[in-house]
Amino acid sequence: MNADARPLPEFPAWPQFDDAERSGLIRALEQGQWWRMGGSETDTFDREFAEYHGAARSLAVTNGTHALELALQVLGVGPGTEVIVPAFTFISSSQAAQRLGAVAVPVDVTPDTYCMDLAATEAAITPRTRAIMPVHMAGHFADMDGLAKLSEASGVPLVQDAAHAHGAQWRGKRVGELGSLAAFSFQNGKLMTAGEGGAVVFPEGERYAEMYEQAFLRHSCGRPRTDRRYLHGTSGSNFRMNEFSAAVLRAQLGRLAGQIDTREQREPLLSGLLAEIPGVVPQVRDERVTRNPHYMMMFRIPGLDEFKRNELVDALIERGLPAFAAFRAIYRSQGFWESAAPDLTVDDLAARCPNTEAIYSDCVWLHHRTLLGTEEQMHRIAEIVADTVAAV
Repeated sequence: MNADARPLPEFPAWPQFDDAERSGLIRALEQGQWWRMGGSETDTFDREFAEYHGAARSLAVTNGTHALELALQVLGVGPGTEVIVPAFTFISSSQAAQRLGAVAVPVDVTPDTYCMDLAATEAAITPRTRAIMPVHMAGHFADMDGLAKLSEASGVPLVQDAAHAHGAQWRGKRVGELGSLAAFSFQNGKLMTAGEGGAVVFPEGERYAEMYEQAFLRHSCGRPRTDRRYLHGTSGSNFRMNEFSAAVLRAQLGRLAGQIDTREQREPLLSGLLAEIPGVVPQVRDERVTRNPHYMMMFRIPGLDEFKRNELVDALIERGLPAFAAFRAIYRSQGFWESAAPDLTVDDLAARCPNTEAIYSDCVWLHHRTLLGTEEQMHRIAEIVADTVAAV
């Protein structure tokens, strides 16, 4: 029987839930207060999430985009400033800055890890740069050693876009132990989810404690916790997470470590099998990444154009694989140019970002639930990818 004829065993579903989520929802319902200012689920989740990531504090918010926006805002990002972002990322990374009136400056990524290129980042710093935003692509850390040194030398702070990096570790350190703000997402496809949601984590230090207090005000319309007379101390918006989402996320956090363990076992097997396929190049792992939660299994087919790559993704889906086309270069989306864009053209940015140009055209990723499957399924995935690539 050939690879096409054999049925593909069903992958684990996503999102995953059990009685822990059910109990949490009932607990939130029966406490009688369904928003964070009266209930206890969101505050408890903040403490648990911060502890899990080695952070001093966490602030749960409505979604990951708002988490990025809030983190940038407490660093003083606004009109007249710039934020350096990788060109290969989901567009929220740039739009969080642009919605604050700051110019988003895209820089190239490395061709193997798909994370922010250090030399390109350094070259993009200007007197107007207020933040550098490394994105931990698919759970793989950007070069946090090099970026930390660059941040210290330039005086420009980092904001980690950790939307894919729940539970990740760099040289044994968790996201909250790396000395910079970080923003997470709990959108439906993420490694832990309540459908939507986000969080900003704050490392140790008095400066970050002050940022947390400012962030709390701004995420609650500028209103102090104990205010009874509408004395709004800052401008802000309503980014508060509700109690039901927090209750679900507490349950999701409880099974995250076990899921990461499984994906860490399966990914090397699948990556090795994919690497044996002519023309297929999996995402490379930096040896300094000591724990990768694997938000998506990413691989490239160098030389494939965007049209053929999209055909390949469609064919993989038809054969039962939850496959996706990689992100577009952010400067190739109309929304990037709507406001606060750099004074450059698409062609200018494309010339500066050759790796991004290649990756967004030839990269495919498989949903992380595939890595929760069996060893047999890893072999079947590789067989299907090999057969499909050969046919494109």
